[in-house]
Amino acid sequence: MPMTILTLLLVLWAGGQAPARAEEIGCVTTAWKLLGANHRVCVEAFDDPKIPGVACHLSQARKGGVSGSLGLAEDPSNFSIACRQIGPITLPEKLPKTEEVFDANTSILFKETRVVRLFDPKRKTLIYLSYSTKLIDGSPMNSVSTVPVMPWRP
Repeated sequence: MPMTILTLLLVLWAGGQAPARAEEIGCVTTAWKLLGANHRVCVEAFDDPKIPGVACHLSQARKGGVSGSLGLAEDPSNFSIACRQIGPITLPEKLPKTEEVFDANTSILFKETRVVRLFDPKRKTLIYLSYSTKLIDGSPMNSVSTVPVMPWRP
């Protein structure tokens, strides 16, 4: 019970909305492993938690083998992102210049894939940047997708 209250307080302190959680769409095998799970690339989808009308698809490499099956493997920092307008977009009055919209652990200790949203007001464009963090040295791997804010025409 105390942990639930702490979690709620952290979410409220962080601006009232936690980063999005992804829904797995599917995976394809990239290498067959004799023992344990195969190496795969998986695609997940998430909606921007503060910008209705925007959805992103993130593909990530997932390590298999025995360590991957046990959740002990460090997934490679190989990923790609594509974000699109899927409905009318209404920007909040105060949109932070940079805001984290998604995060996922990619190893048992200290490595995450993160997606941040940036806003380019001159071009009226939302920019989604995915990158990998690592405790010691980080990773230069990244991917970017843009969504121009335009009237919705289904």
